Amino acid sequence: MKAKVYHTLLALVLTLTVISVSVVAVLAFRPLYYLDIKALDIPAQSGYTEEEIRENYDVLIDYNLSLGKERLKFPSLAMSDPGRIHFEEVKVIFNLFEYLALGGVVLSAAGIIFCARRKEFLYLKLASILTVALPAVLGLFVALNWDRAFVTFHHLAFDNDYWLFDPLTDPVITILPDTFFLHCALMILGCVVLGSVVCGVVYRKVKWRSSL
Repeated sequence: MKAKVYHTLLALVLTLTVISVSVVAVLAFRPLYYLDIKALDIPAQSGYTEEEIRENYDVLIDYNLSLGKERLKFPSLAMSDPGRIHFEEVKVIFNLFEYLALGGVVLSAAGIIFCARRKEFLYLKLASILTVALPAVLGLFVALNWDRAFVTFHHLAFDNDYWLFDPLTDPVITILPDTFFLHCALMILGCVVLGSVVCGVVYRKVKWRSSL
């Protein structure tokens, strides 16, 4: 019973780590946005050149990834006070994922080493199940109605409506189409599923070796 408890706890930590690392990795993976600049024809929709779009997007990502308290300032885009507040709130969320990723990696590594010395690997099986269950549920929600999923997320994550940008006062919204966020969500889900597969494969492999 005791073994099942710490295996379950380690599986939960590993699952949260996989999710957090996936979110941070996708946020930092700028080529996805660069591809969407052309695929979604963002210059034509926004009225800005590709160079301007990249420059402003890079500043936004640098701001979100930084753990400091510097002030966001776009090179060539205006920004309202509500818009600035929204991005500050977004930064808090992303920084939380960064801390969860860092802490999760350390705790997961310690737990994995502990279990490896005891030759116990149940946590891998549990983590594989947990990490595939979450994207399955979220993926179904997204597939059924992405617009509703997008709006629901914002209502849950923020206690104001500052995320409803006015293009006249916050033109950054013109270079961040909803479809790009859909691509980010799908990529995050894909990374989480990959984490599930890795846990499952490793579990089968170590179980096979221990049975020899």
